[in-house]
Amino acid sequence: MGSAALFFFLEPDNALLSDVNGDLVNAFTAVRDHPIAVHNRLKKLPTGSDSYYKTRAVDPDELPPLDAAARFIYLNRFCFNGLYRTNTAGKFNVPYSPSKTGRIPSREKLIEVSQKLQGKRILQADYAKILGSHVRRSDFIYLDPPYAVENRRIFKQYGPHVFGSSDMEELASCLEKIDAKEASFLLSYAYSREALDLFGGWTTHRVYAQRNIAGFVKHRRRACELLVTNIC
Repeated sequence: MGSAALFFFLEPDNALLSDVNGDLVNAFTAVRDHPIAVHNRLKKLPTGSDSYYKTRAVDPDELPPLDAAARFIYLNRFCFNGLYRTNTAGKFNVPYSPSKTGRIPSREKLIEVSQKLQGKRILQADYAKILGSHVRRSDFIYLDPPYAVENRRIFKQYGPHVFGSSDMEELASCLEKIDAKEASFLLSYAYSREALDLFGGWTTHRVYAQRNIAGFVKHRRRACELLVTNIC
């Protein structure tokens, strides 16, 4: 699911959104079901460095779901570059950024997002389990996994359990199963030798995407990506 950017662009009548990140899934679910309550909690969180680190230090597992959702959105808006990253213990550890990270979403924006999510299923689960139990004929599946290049941890990945090269074979197997069910898929991945070796049998497109996560603006550049699909 990630930011669910493609979902919000397409606005399908029916959709299932999933991610392994429980904090992210909780935030989407809370905004879908209680947008005004989430906004009211966001308004109570002061801005500034001290408040940011105090909020970051709170264990989200000890918070009620709506408070945990507000914490997640707050940290995402005021952390460095708006990225999500955790340490080996699974604790969010991105530092505070004093400016240019955005604002707290307005009440109207959260209501708008909630309306678009109405009737949509949001699940926390490993992608392979979702694909194994939910894919049906004529479905369209979009997959945007973390990138693994020669099993190196790269900056786009997050979390203590990193998607690695060994997981790519399982991903390739999942694509075969999707196709066998006569469903359509689109996979976006880093353009790399590993990806071409595994996914080159499908229809592929080389594209460029602007990357905005980097320590310095001069290092933010277009990245080469590979789109893989069974749609001819």
